[in-house]
Amino acid sequence: MNRVYRMSRKEYQGLLKVASEQVPFGIYALEKEGYAELRHDRCESITQLKSLSREFKSQGFRVLSNRGQLSAGQ
Repeated sequence: MNRVYRMSRKEYQGLLKVASEQVPFGIYALEKEGYAELRHDRCESITQLKSLSREFKSQGFRVLSNRGQLSAGQ
């Protein structure tokens, strides 16, 4: 399900804050040339997070991620 929304920069920053809270350890958004894609990519290790980040960066995206605490019950 792909949906496109137009919003102000302030609304977008608020949305990123909420998205960031939902993914404590992983990638929560990608940005590229005025386009943003919200993600919910949870990672099991720092190595997995770095690998996934490199993959998106090689495609020209800016990667927004959290490196918070890993939870044992993930």
